[in-house]
Amino acid sequence: MATDNTTIAAAVVSEEGTPADNTAMRILNAAGPVFAERGYQAATIREICQAAKVNLASVNYYFRDKERLYIEAVKQAAKLRAEQVPLPDWPPGMPPEVKVRSFVHTLLSRMLGLQESPWQVRLMTREILQPSGATQELVQAYIGPLFQKLQQVIAEIVPGDMPPHRRQQIAFSIIGQCVQYRAAAPIVKLLVPPEELASHFSIDALTDHITGFTLAALGLKEPIGS
Repeated sequence: MATDNTTIAAAVVSEEGTPADNTAMRILNAAGPVFAERGYQAATIREICQAAKVNLASVNYYFRDKERLYIEAVKQAAKLRAEQVPLPDWPPGMPPEVKVRSFVHTLLSRMLGLQESPWQVRLMTREILQPSGATQELVQAYIGPLFQKLQQVIAEIVPGDMPPHRRQQIAFSIIGQCVQYRAAAPIVKLLVPPEELASHFSIDALTDHITGFTLAALGLKEPIGS
């Protein structure tokens, strides 16, 4: 039986990144959409096992318990989304304002695009809005490196003696603008007329707005409306 996180991860994915055990991967693939739809408390091991077509004992064998299965499902959702929409590989000499735009576009694409896999975003949104034991591992594995990358870009723009907490606040402000359009999507649809929603709230349009707003605040662009 799996007894620690390393053993659990090895049971799901081999070193080459392929399923090391088909049963474990079937459970994980079934768990993600169930947790995304019903939440951690309402989802049951029985319905996950029914969806995966495995017996109930399989979850304990491969994942130890429901909580560990949930944590692995959240991490899997983040991993898949990152693979679907990877961060661009910036060549040396790329202007920081271009990096900001591509970062914003990537983040919005992960949150709002690829509607064929909405469960991944729903599950991560649930976890962010209602943090659980999965949050720490999600931050360590995926959100943390993304946050550090954004701060590195910001460091290319702001004065070198700016305190770290100010760079962190700027990074949170950029990310928060992106998250708003995911977390408040139902409200946005109610407040904005359909024709304006289609014309001015696409991923590209929002990327232009958030980037322009951010660069203006950082002094790299004329103030909005000037």
